[in-house]
Amino acid sequence: MSGVSLRCGDCGTLLKSVEEAQEHAELTSHSNFAESTEPVLNLVCSSCGKPCRSKTESDLHTKRTGHTEFADKTSEVTKPINLESPNTSIPSPMDVDAAATAQSQDMVVPEVDQKVLEELEGMGFSKARATRALHFSGTPGLEGAVNWIVEHENDADIDQMPMVPASSTNEPPKPSLTEEEKKMKFLELRERARKKKEEEERRLEREKEKERIRIGKDLLEAKRIEEDNERKRLIAFRKAQKEEERRALERIRQKVEEDKAERRRKLGLPAEVPAAAKPSEPIVEEKKMGLPVKPITKVEQMRECLRSLKKNHKDEDARVKKAFQTLFTYAGNVVKNPDEEKFRKVRLSNQAFQDRVGGLKGGIEFLELCGFEKTEDGEFLFMPREKVDIAVLNSAGKELQSAIENPHFGVL
Repeated sequence: MSGVSLRCGDCGTLLKSVEEAQEHAELTSHSNFAESTEPVLNLVCSSCGKPCRSKTESDLHTKRTGHTEFADKTSEVTKPINLESPNTSIPSPMDVDAAATAQSQDMVVPEVDQKVLEELEGMGFSKARATRALHFSGTPGLEGAVNWIVEHENDADIDQMPMVPASSTNEPPKPSLTEEEKKMKFLELRERARKKKEEEERRLEREKEKERIRIGKDLLEAKRIEEDNERKRLIAFRKAQKEEERRALERIRQKVEEDKAERRRKLGLPAEVPAAAKPSEPIVEEKKMGLPVKPITKVEQMRECLRSLKKNHKDEDARVKKAFQTLFTYAGNVVKNPDEEKFRKVRLSNQAFQDRVGGLKGGIEFLELCGFEKTEDGEFLFMPREKVDIAVLNSAGKELQSAIENPHFGVL
């Protein structure tokens, strides 16, 4: 199949005719052309009217502008390109009509504002680039053309002369600018493009920073949740450990109880030993003249002994009070130091003891109620360790405290 287009081997541009290839060679100095079966399309953007000569060009236009609608104005039948010499014979009427039709569809360089074109060339742009910018920018002014060049400076065909049908028309030119205005306009457009690019970069950087912050927060939240879960697992583990220790102690206690019960069974002892209740206030039975009397407690005996002591020495209040205080000291020392013998032994011949307690009627009797006993030689009052009764001594202390603090004690 003959080719339907020409492809430039130097830049890859598709050309629809030999004449167009010749113009391309004159503009670019490219000379490597070959036939191609890929047709040159005529896709016109429905949004901005930009013509695209191939699917690749339309895809690039869509990527840059977002325009997706194109009108396909390519002929349904594309005639193959004939590279041979043209036929010099007299054409037939049908050939004349075909030539007239082809002439009506010839592609020419679009007409643009020559003054604006010269201004663009004066700014350093090539004629093809300036012409393409004025044609495709949609506005014949200098600003639109420069904006278009800035946006499309990386296009593959930026330096190719645009071609349009010969029947196309152009808008009237706009007034041109002075050299100074052109330079200022160019600098302004460049600065605007630079600021736009910087703004876009800053926007992207802000988006990246927001994403970094979000990721950081997510990581911190995940770390906090993991720490909470670890703490809960540790608490549950310690609780289970304590529960296991409690059960182990309970098993040991049960085992000890079982061993004790087994030993008691082997010794023939009862399974349970009732707790021996020691009465804090022992009952003392007295007989008087062979007649039964009402039993009184030892506490009552102590109280009566102290009353008698005060009545017998009612005129010696200071001496009685010192006797009470001395008795309180004796009882307290035994309670605090039950294993110390020196606190459980009193020499009867001691002058200080006789002055404070022994010389008063009822003093020695009170000590005997507390648990002191006279030795066989009659020299000491002594309380054996096994007869130390803390409850009785505490009761004696309470009675002595009451007798010391109550000014009316023993009066009634």
